[in-house]
Amino acid sequence: MKLLIVSQHFYPENFRINDIAFSLAKRGHDVTVLTGLPNYPKGKVFPEYRHGQNRHQNVEGVKIERCSLVGRGTSLLTFGINYAWFAISATLKARSLKEKFDAVYSYQTSPVSMSRPAIAAAKKQHIPLILNCLDQWPISVTAGPINEKSLFYKILYRYSVNTYNKADLITITSKSFKNYFEKTLKLPAEKYGLVYWPQYAEDTYGASTHEKNGVYDVLYAGNVGPATDVEVIVKAAVRLKDHDKIHFHIVGDGLNLPACKEIAEKAGLRNITFHGSHPVSEMVKYYSLADAFLITMKDNQVVNYTLPAKMQSYMLAGKPVIGAVNGETQRVIRECGCGYCADAGDDEKLAEYILTASEDEYDEKKMGEKAKAYYQAHFDKEKLLDQLEEMFAELIRKKKGEKA
Repeated sequence: MKLLIVSQHFYPENFRINDIAFSLAKRGHDVTVLTGLPNYPKGKVFPEYRHGQNRHQNVEGVKIERCSLVGRGTSLLTFGINYAWFAISATLKARSLKEKFDAVYSYQTSPVSMSRPAIAAAKKQHIPLILNCLDQWPISVTAGPINEKSLFYKILYRYSVNTYNKADLITITSKSFKNYFEKTLKLPAEKYGLVYWPQYAEDTYGASTHEKNGVYDVLYAGNVGPATDVEVIVKAAVRLKDHDKIHFHIVGDGLNLPACKEIAEKAGLRNITFHGSHPVSEMVKYYSLADAFLITMKDNQVVNYTLPAKMQSYMLAGKPVIGAVNGETQRVIRECGCGYCADAGDDEKLAEYILTASEDEYDEKKMGEKAKAYYQAHFDKEKLLDQLEEMFAELIRKKKGEKA
């Protein structure tokens, strides 16, 4: 199949769509990715992509076409400009593509406007569109300063429904999304599919080993932003500062990293290390260091619906997961039996669970085994890619039948 993937974020940024695209290419498909200029998470376009550089690339058999883009910066205003710029610039690029494709795949993290270029390509070439939804719009904006009763929210509601309505098939990464799409957006599964297609983890995480060094190392890996509430981890480290056999590791970057470092510095912590951001190819060494993984999120209606991608990475590595999070993630941890989970924001309970986990090596082993078994049963990469191929093939056959 000749597939066009539209994603605002792509290699060298660290998003799961990288592996999806590269894996589809390895399976023999002709894959092109329409994307912007890499600038995540710091918000500044990477130097090697400025001034017209690297607009056309080929990485691991995937052709990459980049449209112009301004960095997302660090404010709500610059975020908005960044999103709108991609929606417009990539739409113009999509309409100008000469190559013919069999189908379009929209990887919609947030916001929903990321899917507009995919809609333009599907419309121009009369080909099917699969919209993979990782975040629900417009309800996601209520995690910030926008109220559901505001005029702006009502405009976003119509825009979101109009966008989702253009998809031939919508796939969702959390089972909790289905109720929102059907009840609030009035988009029935009978018409749009609303197929549960969860995220998987890159193979590299399964190569993690377990290095015992006499210290109980707990690791958080991922974005350090407003929604992820990494501050609660640092506060737990403050509570455990006198336990010199427990060490915290934060691997990642984001808007809230300075605030996390400030808490650590004020408390004079020596039991926490901030490693910065690293590509997926380097993560195996940090995952091998960990005795257990940490996952935290703010208590928010939108956030509670989601299952962060790091959860699958943690489970594939086969080690316990200790969380301070509500909703879907807490449900999975408890259903799986792969660790402990406090409520979102509860640093006292999080610290208690970390201490408990550090004292029971047998439980640590059993929880790790349960994590890996649950991953293989629910998030196996090859099974999910098989399913994705089948969805593409079915839509392509249906579209060709309509043309005939």
